[in-house]
Formats: sequence, C-alpha cells, structure tokens
Amino acid sequence: MMRDQKLHAFLCSKTEFLTEQWYESLDKTKDGVYGSTDPEMIQQVKAQNHAFHVQFCGMFEKDDTECIEEFQDWIKAIAKDEAHLTTPLEEIIEEFFRTQQQYLELIEEYAEANLDELSVKQIIAWNRGVVETINRIILEYTLQHSLATKNRLNAQREMIVEMSAPVISLAYDIGFLPLVGEIDTYRAHIIFEKALSQCAEQRLNKLFIDLSGVPIIDTMVAHQIFQLIDGLNLIGVETALSGISPDIAQTAVQLGLNFNNVEIHNTLAQAMQLNKLNII
Repeated sequence: MMRDQKLHAFLCSKTEFLTEQWYESLDKTKDGVYGSTDPEMIQQVKAQNHAFHVQFCGMFEKDDTECIEEFQDWIKAIAKDEAHLTTPLEEIIEEFFRTQQQYLELIEEYAEANLDELSVKQIIAWNRGVVETINRIILEYTLQHSLATKNRLNAQREMIVEMSAPVISLAYDIGFLPLVGEIDTYRAHIIFEKALSQCAEQRLNKLFIDLSGVPIIDTMVAHQIFQLIDGLNLIGVETALSGISPDIAQTAVQLGLNFNNVEIHNTLAQAMQLNKLNII
C-alpha cells in the first residue's frame, strides 16, 4: 500500500524545498545546533536535513524494513554528531514531528491534485505510513543518542581520571604520583593501568605516591593501590608512600595489608628530604 512511483517522484522533487522550508521556520532562539549562527554549521544542518529527506522518500519506493535499515547510517551519524549531542533531546524530537507534518501536508497537496486516481484508503495508508515510520526513526534515534551520550560521558570521565593521575618526573629515574580527591574503584583501576605504563615509558626506578590529598578509600581501592605497588615492583620500580591519613591507615590494617616492603613517610617533604631530592 505504501509504494507509489508517482508520489515518490513528487516527494523527491520537493526535498530541497522541504529543507529550506524547515530551516526558515526553525526557532533559532534556542540553544544547540538549531540556533547556531555559524555559516558552516548552518550548511551542515541543512545538508543533514536534506539527506534525511532523500532517505525518507524511499519509503514510497521500498519495503518499510528496507527503508528503516538504510536509515541506520544517517541516524547513527546524527546521534554521534557533537552539535546534536549538545542539543536537548526533546528539541530534536520536536523537529522530527515538524518534519512529519511537512510530509502529511505534501501528501495532502498531492492527493488534492490527483483525486481522480486515488482512493481514501490509499491516502490514509500513506499518512499512517508516514507517522509510523517517523515514530520508528524517533525510537531508533533515541536509542542511538543515549548510547552516544553514554560513550561520550565515559570518554570524558576517563580523560579526567587520566589527567588527575599523572606520573611526574622528578629526576632521571625518579617519579612522583600525586593522588587527589576521592578515589572510586573505576578511578583506581585507571590509575593502576596508567601508572604502570607511564613508569615503564619513563624508565623509572622509583615512584613516590602521595596520598595526602585523598580523604578516605574503601577496601577495594586499598587493594588496588597495593596491587599497583606489587605491579610496579614486578617491573623493577620501588615505591614510597607518603601522606597516609589515619582513616586510610585504619582501612589498610583492617585488611591485613603488608607494609613490610613499602617505604613509608609521614609527608612528601620528609620523603624527598630523606631521599636527598628537592621538591620543585
């Protein structure tokens, strides 16, 4: 019921018109991709919208399933687009519904011009098909948008964690790892991986780990820190700890963690002085 070569040709001839009509009626006072005044961004948004229409017209030439499958690349590209990721999802969905209305109006225009050739049943089927297809596209876009947002947040989180745990070179073969703020299991895991790789890259023989900026750690994090010490030892890096708070010390003792092979200092300054190093 959806396939119709004449309607398909009619809609395809209107794709550029649809894009211009859509953009001219946009509420450009909103934040995000639709309110951009950057000429390049405006052209990109128009190109993305036009690509949508080229794809959508295919629903009157192909099977519904085939049409939606071919839409996947467009949906994923828009969902991952940085400008769309910073635009509220409800605003994007609103534009899908405005586009839906454009097609319903075009079908009405086409039907009025071809009343002798069409049945009411056919027109209703087209309208229903437009609504159902837009709804499926919205659903798929929402899923892809959520996935892209989650991946983006995870990447930002990992970047922040990596930046918060740098191994700083103090001398030719000596490094310093300052830990600041709360450390959860995820961050502890990243610190473990990055510290090992950075120490190996910098060819360090000794690493000072300062915990004075860490208020408290749980049992899992405490284990992770001592696993880091064991891992560093395996690659030939001696470890010295400083700034251990009473709460962290209590957690370590309760866990029965062994400090025998770890150099412990009250403060970082004391550690540096005893090792005949100058801080900064």
